[in-house]
Amino acid sequence: MNGVIVIDKPQDFTSFDVVAVMRRLCGERKIGHTGTLDPMATGVLPLLLGKATRAASLLDDTDKEYEAGFQLGYSTDTLDSTGTTCKESKVSVNKEQVEAVLPYFRGNILQLPPMYSAVQKNGQRLYTLARQGIEVERDERPVTVHQLQLNKFDENTQSGSMTIRCSKGTYIRTICADIGDRLGSFGVMTSLRRTQAAGFRLSDAVTLDEAKALSAQGTIAQKVLPTESLFLSRPALTVTQAQAQRFQNGGALSLDRTSILPRDKEDGLTFRVFSPTDEFLGLGAVELAKGELSVLRLFCEHHTKIL
Repeated sequence: MNGVIVIDKPQDFTSFDVVAVMRRLCGERKIGHTGTLDPMATGVLPLLLGKATRAASLLDDTDKEYEAGFQLGYSTDTLDSTGTTCKESKVSVNKEQVEAVLPYFRGNILQLPPMYSAVQKNGQRLYTLARQGIEVERDERPVTVHQLQLNKFDENTQSGSMTIRCSKGTYIRTICADIGDRLGSFGVMTSLRRTQAAGFRLSDAVTLDEAKALSAQGTIAQKVLPTESLFLSRPALTVTQAQAQRFQNGGALSLDRTSILPRDKEDGLTFRVFSPTDEFLGLGAVELAKGELSVLRLFCEHHTKIL
């Protein structure tokens, strides 16, 4: 089975737990995911099946979107509600005050990765050190927050929710904690639901229970999306049958003998390459110095071209 299946990850499952379940349901040993979700998080988890696992290193760093719950008034060692409480504050704020600090966390910002994270320091994961009670200095990292919107805030419970659209590598837990700091209090993330990742949305996803039912019916393949759906931001190119054969055999194609327009002959630009029968062959990259479209990665699956 080759392609992409988008799972709505349930809470308390690791991304690897989901992969293990889907290996059994799909009867496919080669399955990988496009980005880890913490156990407490739910939502969009795209899985790569079979030959689609070859796409993992070529995926664009697309924006991700989340719905996050937060609570003010205390902090934890993990920056979320699953951790051990470290500090508490009796400071109380209103919705307008929360709204007033959000602009500080929009746009290009610097974030300090939490100790409970997969970031490496001197070859060790930070969470490994954190579990040993070791805290080390970390370097702030640039991230981009395209959207940060307060959806609701309860002044009595000092809790609320936000919609966040951000670049890869953004820690939502850190945003919640930093908002608390900016308000003269503390803050933790209480829930996290990823609503968009790798170009896929919740509307593309199935739950594990739905996947189990489809597998039992022998129809789970109906939910598998073509591998090319990972690369819809890249232009499509249809080649001749002779060129398709050459491309599948790993041979570069002469740019002058393709239908690529002169304005699109940009060095490094990648194309989704299709046979005359609309079979997705793989990705080709423009090499101006050689005047060729070289083979970047072959997939050679039989899918209809998505326009």
